[in-house]
Amino acid sequence: MDTVSPSQLGAIRFGVFEVDLPAGELRKQGVKIKLQDQPFQLLRILLERRGEVVTREELRQRIWPADTFVDFEGGVNNAVKRLREALGDKADNPRYIETVPRKGYRFIGPLNGQITPAAQVSQTWPKATLAFVASVFILGIILAALNVGGMRDRLWSPSLNPQIKSLVVLPFPSLSNDPRQVTLPKALPMH
Repeated sequence: MDTVSPSQLGAIRFGVFEVDLPAGELRKQGVKIKLQDQPFQLLRILLERRGEVVTREELRQRIWPADTFVDFEGGVNNAVKRLREALGDKADNPRYIETVPRKGYRFIGPLNGQITPAAQVSQTWPKATLAFVASVFILGIILAALNVGGMRDRLWSPSLNPQIKSLVVLPFPSLSNDPRQVTLPKALPMH
């Protein structure tokens, strides 16, 4: 599949996670997850070679220097375990890290964001933020345009009841046959 050099990698998104490789940070829905160096290096290697099997020997060579004396088997197992815990992944039902028996590991999670070059990571705004800023800007232009001829003031005037400037009273026909109930309208004074 895709093999990418570390210098080309910046921020990578998969599921609810984002990995900022230059900063060495893993975030879940924007919240930084504490991850030790070896599990993070394991994640970096698996992302560089996503979809491909990375052997345990390759992991040993890249994560542990040649002059390091350590229980390598236990170290790899521990790094994989901690990485899976951070990602909420399980060995028996993997979403991100698949164990390939007697060979190594493979990153199987789908990426839902492009690989962003490292130089552009800090300058990238989320699409939702850009859409919000653009919407506010457009709304401001529309409101300014509606004020032509005082339109905005008429639409959002503080008084919901218009002031009465004139009043007309019309005579009503009497529905009873009683002549005493017939009255003529009187003029009302206006202020």
